[in-house]
Amino acid sequence: LGIRTVVDSAIFIIAGDTAINGYFKVLLAEVTSGNLSGYQKLSANLSNFVAVATGAKDYTYTGLSMQNAHNPANNPRINGVVMSDDFDEFVKDVAASAAKNGVPSNLITSLGNLLYSVESSVINQ
Repeated sequence: LGIRTVVDSAIFIIAGDTAINGYFKVLLAEVTSGNLSGYQKLSANLSNFVAVATGAKDYTYTGLSMQNAHNPANNPRINGVVMSDDFDEFVKDVAASAAKNGVPSNLITSLGNLLYSVESSVINQ
């Protein structure tokens, strides 16, 4: 529940972040029209990814590989190739969500390190 709370809050922070919300045009259009299915799938996938990556045994990540999920040629839901500065902004937004939800700073650092461990798969330059 703690991971899901941070993820959901992060999605809302990212939606308002004009530096990176352009990657999520499909999702934002769906949510604006009242369709929450894409939001629910993103929330579940990102929550499960973090849970599995942090050692949870009762969760399975079944989403696309990080490379395919962030490559517009393989995933029409992402609007553009992810750049390094934008990945940094994403991590900053997730950290802001964690802080907003009372996650201790040492765990925020661990979460940031976890996210940066997949950066080379996310950045499609």
